Amino acid sequence: MAYKITDECISCGACEVECKNEAIKEAETIFIIVPDKCTECIGWFESPRCVEVCPVDCCIPDPAYKETREQLLEKWKKLHPGQTPAVT
Repeated sequence: MAYKITDECISCGACEVECKNEAIKEAETIFIIVPDKCTECIGWFESPRCVEVCPVDCCIPDPAYKETREQLLEKWKKLHPGQTPAVT
């Protein structure tokens, strides 16, 4: 399941630099997560980095994008062809 950023975002940018998939972008007033690029950090880390670094806890699972771990890993492989995931 992709994550999303809630309206409580303070636009600090801490999450953006942590996202190796470049799924987090600055929008008009808050940051957003592009669901097609979010793998919950599967392929890179054991847990979502945006959640770990957010000072206001506004990175949450987006129920509109339910995916299994296997689906997230396949998405990662499509985003990073030819690379080997650090974490599976």
